[in-house]
Amino acid sequence: MTDRFPLIRVTAMPTDLNPYGGVFGGWLMSQMALGAGSLASREGKGKAVVVSATDFAFPGVMQVGDELSVYCDIAATGTTSLTITAEAIARERNGEAETKVAQGTFKFVLLDDNDRPRAVAERWA
Repeated sequence: MTDRFPLIRVTAMPTDLNPYGGVFGGWLMSQMALGAGSLASREGKGKAVVVSATDFAFPGVMQVGDELSVYCDIAATGTTSLTITAEAIARERNGEAETKVAQGTFKFVLLDDNDRPRAVAERWA
C-alpha cells in the first residue's frame, strides 16, 4: 500500500453475503458510495448527493470476516459536481494479503440549504 488513507474500513459479515455465499456486489458498491460521499462532502464543504455510478468492475472476491478498505480520489470537478473514483481493497481476516475487489466512479452534485445545485467553489456560511 502507498501513503493513502481509507475513507471507509469495515468487516464483511454474514448478512453481507449473496445467495451463493460470496460478499454481495451491492454491499461493496454501497460501501464505496459511502466513502466517495464522505470525500465529496468534505471537499465540497456541505451536502453532496450521488447522481451517477459508472465503470464498475469486480476483479476479486472477499470472504466473510475480511476487512474492506475504500480509497477515493477526485478525478474531475465540474461547475456543481465532483467525480470521484473509488477502489475497494480486501485484507484477509487472519493475515496481511490484500486483493482489489471492486472499483468504480461516482458523480456527486453539491447542494445548498434549499437542495438546489451550488457551485463547487461556494462555501457554507
